[in-house]
Amino acid sequence: MKNKFSTKWKASKQPRKQRKYLANAPLHLRKNFVNVNLSKELRKKQNKRNIQARKGDKVKIMRGKFRGQMGKILEVNIKSSLVIMEGIQAKKRDGSKVNIKLQPSNLQIIELSDRAKEIQAEKKPETKPAETKSSKNKKTDAEVKK
Repeated sequence: MKNKFSTKWKASKQPRKQRKYLANAPLHLRKNFVNVNLSKELRKKQNKRNIQARKGDKVKIMRGKFRGQMGKILEVNIKSSLVIMEGIQAKKRDGSKVNIKLQPSNLQIIELSDRAKEIQAEKKPETKPAETKSSKNKKTDAEVKK
């Protein structure tokens, strides 16, 4: 693996090559590194196990110091493959607070953002039930009484 990044690279057992692949991957491939696990309800709806994290998604922390806490995603940094959530902060020695960056693998999406819901609605066009000849000929109760 002499090249900085090879598109033909499949896999390797050697951790150094795996780290090199992750560190040198172009941005269009790095977006896959911020995929987040879906909750059981969302898995059934989406027919997927994980999905790319987006700003506004409601997530639950599954691992680490903040395990069990929920909040919305404020920022997704594709370059560093890290996620910043609201309310997850550490206190510095001078008293100020700083946001903690979390790895997407330690999160689970509970609710998708509004933008994601709109995209889903566009993908699934609403079909109107086709009118049959018998339904056109049937009169409603109000029309029959007149």
